[in-house]
Amino acid sequence: MKFGFFTDTYFPQVSGVATSIKTLKEELEQKGHEVYIFTTTDPNAKEFEEDVIRMPSVPFVSFKDRRIVVRGMWYAYLIAKELELDLIHTHTEFGAGLLGKMVGKKLKIPVIHTYHTMYEDYLHYIAKGKVVRPTHVKYFSRFFANHTTGVVCPSERVIDKLKEYGVTSPMRIIPTGIDIKKFERPDITAQMKQELREELGLNEDNIMLLSLSRISYEKNIQAVVCGLPTIFERFPSARFVIVGDGPYVEKLRCLGEELGIGDKIQFIGEVPNDQVAIYYKAADYFVSASTSETQGLTYTEAMASGVPCVVEGNAYLNHLFDHESLGRTFKTDADFAQTFIEYVEAGIKPDEAILQDKLYEISATRFGNVMLEFYEDMINYYEQRTIEKEAAASIERIKVKFTSLRK
Repeated sequence: MKFGFFTDTYFPQVSGVATSIKTLKEELEQKGHEVYIFTTTDPNAKEFEEDVIRMPSVPFVSFKDRRIVVRGMWYAYLIAKELELDLIHTHTEFGAGLLGKMVGKKLKIPVIHTYHTMYEDYLHYIAKGKVVRPTHVKYFSRFFANHTTGVVCPSERVIDKLKEYGVTSPMRIIPTGIDIKKFERPDITAQMKQELREELGLNEDNIMLLSLSRISYEKNIQAVVCGLPTIFERFPSARFVIVGDGPYVEKLRCLGEELGIGDKIQFIGEVPNDQVAIYYKAADYFVSASTSETQGLTYTEAMASGVPCVVEGNAYLNHLFDHESLGRTFKTDADFAQTFIEYVEAGIKPDEAILQDKLYEISATRFGNVMLEFYEDMINYYEQRTIEKEAAASIERIKVKFTSLRK
């Protein structure tokens, strides 16, 4: 089959959405299907990319590192028609997503949508939350989702929120999978991990806590920092390493200084993709207090790298970390420090059998299989719904004729 993915975010832009799309594309292609990406122009993109169609775009107002399609509907339609797509999968509710819906309608093929972002967590970026309100998010999300054939929800949190919004289109929970091999990395030796720790000024006695994400307010790294004084009191040799960049870096630095622990926090900045796994493997624990994730790929990446996690829980994460050898979740920001201390002191050993079962569950292979099942179900659903609509229209025409004859 042939699928068209419409997205405002794609490589060379780096994000969870872009990674998810690329992973799914590779999995579907390995199964013999064809996938075409309809996305934004990007000054850093290659001039020619096979199977990637770029449409004119501009930087998004509140997220300068993101872009939004401004035109190209007819161009996209002609290419999609030429390709004879079987299904369109949109990955944004804005420029490219709207284009995808219009193209799908014109081609008379099913359009499914992945709801990647919990927008209520990001309203403060748009005029400091004074213009766009949660009610606006609710109505727009409901309108967009209810005009698609079906909706992919990366976690239970997403499907619960969409039901709350009043979405009635068929929905299915499909967590994004990851390429396990990129994080298992048997090529990363103990010496390589030791060398990285030495570069960070850490020895074997230091407990390395790792945060890896975009550094922004909604990632709630500040909650972790606030819990560190208690942790450092119990484990004086512990250190916190923050990998990533974003608008909240300086505020976190200031917070660390105010708490008197600035010398025990290191800001690394962004690192190349091929080095991410080394940071995971060099760490003793991965920590996060984020509550904005629809799923959180860094959690599964950390798990695949073999590092235990201590993270703020939700329905998805409580299921993901359902065995203590994998990690432990805590309920609120205030619970972080004590949960971390108790987990470290418990000295729980790795369980290879448990890990291997979990790795398949979070793998790109399973992700591709489950998504393909949903595609097939939605194609059948779309065809059945089309037949029912045509039958209803025929009955209505017959009624009109009978009415006219009676006159």
